[in-house]
Amino acid sequence: MRIVSLLPSATEMLYALGLGDQVVGVTHECDFPPEARAKPHLTRSHLSAGMTSREIDAAVSGEIGSPAHSLYTIDRALLAELAPNLVVTQALCDVCAVDYHDVLAACEELPHRPDVLSTEPTSLDDMLRDILHIGITAGVTAQAQALVASLRERIERVRTTVAQASHKPRVAFLEWLDPIFCAGHWNPELIELAGGVDPLGRKGQDAVRIEWEAVRAAEPEVIVISCCGFDEARTRQDLPWLEAQLGWAEVPAVRARRVHVTDGTAYFSRPGPRLVDSLELLAKLLHPDLMPAG
Repeated sequence: MRIVSLLPSATEMLYALGLGDQVVGVTHECDFPPEARAKPHLTRSHLSAGMTSREIDAAVSGEIGSPAHSLYTIDRALLAELAPNLVVTQALCDVCAVDYHDVLAACEELPHRPDVLSTEPTSLDDMLRDILHIGITAGVTAQAQALVASLRERIERVRTTVAQASHKPRVAFLEWLDPIFCAGHWNPELIELAGGVDPLGRKGQDAVRIEWEAVRAAEPEVIVISCCGFDEARTRQDLPWLEAQLGWAEVPAVRARRVHVTDGTAYFSRPGPRLVDSLELLAKLLHPDLMPAG
């Protein structure tokens, strides 16, 4: 097959299924596994480099509220040149990828219209089903079944291990800092599976903006910061803003030095196989006495 992936998480799935050689084009954000970076890039972002988090949020909110709300542009000439027979995309989040209707329109212009497979996960199980769906569509059903079975074993291992904990800590999981966004979609589920309680998250729903006072009132014992699309270094640039909020020093997680910054591009943001890595990481942060190091 000739496969185009218009979503970083889909690219990760395709490579995990052994289909890397059949991937002919990816997005500008597809950076894992590293060899995916060498594939032709079909997209670019409308956001400017160097924007602050507040500016990015304002731009995203403005784009989504407008008639032409896609934050990304697809290179239609390159798409035609690559001549895929399968395009993997999504219709879940306009902030995360090329608008689904733009993808359909671009594919309709091609001489030989490819199959378009849309992934729309809002949970861990949805992500696993997407792996199976892609595997079946691409003719590697056995590999997909084996991969899903392996991931489920790891999930169950975490669940069984943290079940030994005598206490489930309250967790504030922040997907953006300026302004603050709570956890959404699969992340509250990961917190639950990792042996924590998320009083702010929206399981299976979009992350939403919340006020600092809501975080403070939740009295989190652990704070996990994983900004969508940011690596750890970029996220740390916004920490001074968070630390300047009223009552920061009195928050239980701060007093206990249990504030953790993670790489949002590698963990938590992308609904691919590394969501299970994210679960294991989260379990180690919440229950370091139970989870093995490494």
